[in-house]
Amino acid sequence: MKPEIVKLLQDLNFTEYEARAYLALLNKSPLSGYAVSLESGVPRSKIYEVLSGLVERGEVLVSHEEPSLYTPLPPQELVRLKKRRSEASLKAAEMALEQYSFVSSNRENIWNITGTDAILERAADTIRRADTRVLLEIWPEEALLLEKELRAAAARGLDVLLVVYGELDFDFAQVYPHDSSEEITQEYGGRWIVVSADDREVVAGIVSLGADSRAAWTMHPGLVIPITEVIVHDLYIYELMQAHRETLEATFGPNLIELRKRYNAGPNGYSIATRLGLGGQ
Repeated sequence: MKPEIVKLLQDLNFTEYEARAYLALLNKSPLSGYAVSLESGVPRSKIYEVLSGLVERGEVLVSHEEPSLYTPLPPQELVRLKKRRSEASLKAAEMALEQYSFVSSNRENIWNITGTDAILERAADTIRRADTRVLLEIWPEEALLLEKELRAAAARGLDVLLVVYGELDFDFAQVYPHDSSEEITQEYGGRWIVVSADDREVVAGIVSLGADSRAAWTMHPGLVIPITEVIVHDLYIYELMQAHRETLEATFGPNLIELRKRYNAGPNGYSIATRLGLGGQ
């Protein structure tokens, strides 16, 4: 009995004694329990316990006669059986651990993400986990890179709402163009992304600085709620402008520019990259 084959079966969740008994039956069957013990080297005091476990899992068949005779499941069927069980177990574990360890271990943490690719991958993961709603503030460049995940979310029945700085045609989502998109891009010297999934998880940060891009990912409710409200607030502004643009612009200037000047974080040209000390784009 080759040790490497015994080890292979152990990798398939057989014990050493189970592997020896199964291989003995492959070599010669049907056999009585006593004969399996002789052929495999499994002690007589253990053989019926070992065979009982194999029978219970459907990996060995037993006859109802006296004495009972045992025969193995053919190797191809055994492999298919193991594969089905393994896939089912992995799927169940994935669902259970997703709900338990992911949420519980990350609810109080804030994680830093560096680099545009890593930020967009985390945003994609966040969208894939969403169950009810996805909100985004985004530029068309990054929206197109997340189109696959956003389209899939819409196909699952989720509400997908995007506040977009620029022009974007997504027929599967609710797209709200942000006023003064060009001015904002120039004013801040870069592009950012904000993703909120189910009002439970957010990714927010700068994405236009390549390897120097920075973002945060968190499920901390103290940050998720106000960051989500930033997107919702822009949706409010969009609705107000659609209904009362003439009146509002008469008071605050085209695209509410006077309000932007009043509350601007810094003079035009004082870019994101400068504020972060990261150099130019």
